[in-house]
Amino acid sequence: MLPCSEMTVPVETVLHVADHFDRLKQRANVLLNSFDASSRGYFTPTEDEQVRQLLVSYWHSRNALFEVVLENRYYSVAAYTEEKNLRFLIAFAGALVLIDAARFLRERIHDRPVVRSKLNEAEPAFGIPCGVYDRIQKSLTSPVHAWHLFHALKYLEENERSLRNLAASNIQFDKLFDLVVQLRHRLEVRVEDLLVARARTRVREVTTHVRRDLLFRAMYGLQKAVSQLLSEKYVQPGHRPELPRSIVDQLRSHLSPGDVLITRKEFALTNYFLPGYWPHAALYVGRESELNALTTAGHSFLQPWLPAFRECGPAGEARVVEALKDGVRLRPVTTPLSCDAIAVVRPRLRKDEIASALARGFRYVGKPYDFDFDFSRSDRLVCTEVVYRSYEGLGGLAFALVPRTGRLTLSAEDILLMALNEQGFQTIGAYAPGFATQLKLAGDAVGVLEQTLHRSS
Repeated sequence: MLPCSEMTVPVETVLHVADHFDRLKQRANVLLNSFDASSRGYFTPTEDEQVRQLLVSYWHSRNALFEVVLENRYYSVAAYTEEKNLRFLIAFAGALVLIDAARFLRERIHDRPVVRSKLNEAEPAFGIPCGVYDRIQKSLTSPVHAWHLFHALKYLEENERSLRNLAASNIQFDKLFDLVVQLRHRLEVRVEDLLVARARTRVREVTTHVRRDLLFRAMYGLQKAVSQLLSEKYVQPGHRPELPRSIVDQLRSHLSPGDVLITRKEFALTNYFLPGYWPHAALYVGRESELNALTTAGHSFLQPWLPAFRECGPAGEARVVEALKDGVRLRPVTTPLSCDAIAVVRPRLRKDEIASALARGFRYVGKPYDFDFDFSRSDRLVCTEVVYRSYEGLGGLAFALVPRTGRLTLSAEDILLMALNEQGFQTIGAYAPGFATQLKLAGDAVGVLEQTLHRSS
């Protein structure tokens, strides 16, 4: 039996980002065909803004794929073969989408130095470092990169029939396999590259006791190949974001439906949205009993969502509405609590207004993540947009969207600033290692947050 419930999220993420990259390619082609920057020698302000919007979208969606590949690069020795093969398909498909996008950039841009220079510029407002294009292209031409990917391609070729049969059991897995077949030619692994890379890596592999079975080498190679593409974004091996149990227990007693959880994960590739100490937000829904207490007998917004609400976590456990790389979903509260630092703010609204806000939030469940960060549309959402669209206008609560790279946006730190300035929200609590070793409440939490907002990520 396939581990569908565990594997569906990364599969959907890879498929969603692959579709998103296809849209980005179309937009890039339109822009590149209409630009006269190469002959002119510079970008106009409007062209500059359009290119930067594409770069921001590309940057954050590629980071989501990095996480998927790295999360699936290891497997338990005891795991059954089907699970190992499915993890391989997920990681390989994610890597192929990344490589295809990088090759697209090279094919369309490498002979256009003005455009290349623009793509190498930093974008601090969205955490993008300088030199992105050059680093990505350097990794593509690396013989060692080709050697690592060779093992994945070889495993696919030797096990294609069994992988196809495995994928056929589920329509999403089947789409994933088709994606791998469609993009496999983008590897362009040359014999001469392999000979050079094998000589470079053999000593290192013997020294580190790399195991010889092909699947392990394929997964190990995917890890190494993707790591070379990271470009200033790194993870710390073995780090698992997790709040101390004592902090979680204290937090639970202070949370109320409608609260906004602002979190930080150290070393996370998708420290979502904007740089800064606090990059991510989730809308706290609470327990089923708490939601029923918020509503009247004739107006229970929870009723249509009960099946999804009950299936997404243990009975009696609180839930959140949260936008992550796989989209907007109802999730157990343990998902946002799997972090290293947390702040809780609460809207200054009546209970009936909070009930209305949560009813709004539920209606966005199932929508995809918006790597374009476009607050002008509601068919795709980022994490802070769930909060914005749930609360905007209720009880006079108003958000001042901030222009960043030609977009009106709302960051998690913008929401914290509203609480610190007592503009529609109040501060409930905060825990931030390095600033406070214990959970701080109310005024003490304000002091902690003021310190964190004066440092960058």
